[in-house]
Amino acid sequence: MRTASRFVIVIIFLGVVLGGIFGYKFYQFGQMQEQMSQPQPPAQISATEARTESWTPAIKAVGSVEAINGIEVANEVPGVIETINFESGDVVKQGDVLIRIDSAIDEAALRTRRAEAQLAEQEFKRVSDLLPKRAVSQSQYDEAKANFDAARARVNEAEAQLSKKIIRAPFDGTLGIRMVDQGEYIATGTPIVEINMLDPIYVDYTLSEKNLPDIDTGYPVIATVAAVPEQQFKGTVSAINTSVNPETRTVRIRATLKNPANLLRPGMFATVLTQQPKDNEVVTVPRTAISYNTYGDFVFVVAENDNGELVVERRTVTTGETRNTRVAILSGLEAGETVVSKGLLRLRAGQKVTIQESSESQDSKQEASE
Repeated sequence: MRTASRFVIVIIFLGVVLGGIFGYKFYQFGQMQEQMSQPQPPAQISATEARTESWTPAIKAVGSVEAINGIEVANEVPGVIETINFESGDVVKQGDVLIRIDSAIDEAALRTRRAEAQLAEQEFKRVSDLLPKRAVSQSQYDEAKANFDAARARVNEAEAQLSKKIIRAPFDGTLGIRMVDQGEYIATGTPIVEINMLDPIYVDYTLSEKNLPDIDTGYPVIATVAAVPEQQFKGTVSAINTSVNPETRTVRIRATLKNPANLLRPGMFATVLTQQPKDNEVVTVPRTAISYNTYGDFVFVVAENDNGELVVERRTVTTGETRNTRVAILSGLEAGETVVSKGLLRLRAGQKVTIQESSESQDSKQEASE
């Protein structure tokens, strides 16, 4: 009997404890439901207006910088270098002497040819004086004239051979690193030094064949390179290839750029913008206002609901070119509409918002810094 009463007491005690626990949990659940049923406070956002800007249409491409004239100077005849008249990196004019190759043998050969030519000339004059007196035949006169002409030709040949022992700058330009030493024997075709004409300079790039109607010679070009990313090099389209590559369906374009400080060097990788001769009016928003998505880019547009409250509407847009901190909107948004410029990740369609501040001034500051 005592055991049964104790068992009943334990059961009653456990019931009271468990009932208290379940009651407390039920009270907490009710409080949570009440909190969730209350309207969420409006999210604070930064907003800006989509505005119309005048942009010059441009086609972006990548290319390579090329010298207008650029070669490796080499010798036509072998020999030993007698003198070197330049240093690496010198700026030279066309005709400046770069090196002289030992020419003692060629100079001696030239003196011999000149002596032979002088003798042939004297013989020719003597025969010419005797021909009117019929003291010599016409054939003797023709032979003397031929010998004289041949002697002069041999002199010219020897002079040309001797001139090849003097290596001159073929055009105005900047020299590279010297690749030979004084006293060195150089075989025919040995590279001596690189020379490039750096101002002006070319940039060669390719465009798709579909861009051909949008480009012509004389169109302005702006190029940038990684070596000096903050500087723009301006020029114009100087040539368009007459054929399209059948494998890539691209056409080669050449632009001529100004390079007064010689900052551009042949072989540099360049980003090229080919501009159109007229401006277009485009609707733009800050880059931070665009949410890029695999299924389509979108923005949150701020509008008033029927109660006069500010809510956000998710709207799909088609984006275009990006310049500095602004993105062109091709469709889906009109100029003057207010869009969320920051805090897109925590928003959902139809959510109430309050505009904390306009980001127009912040956008201007950011653009100025970039």
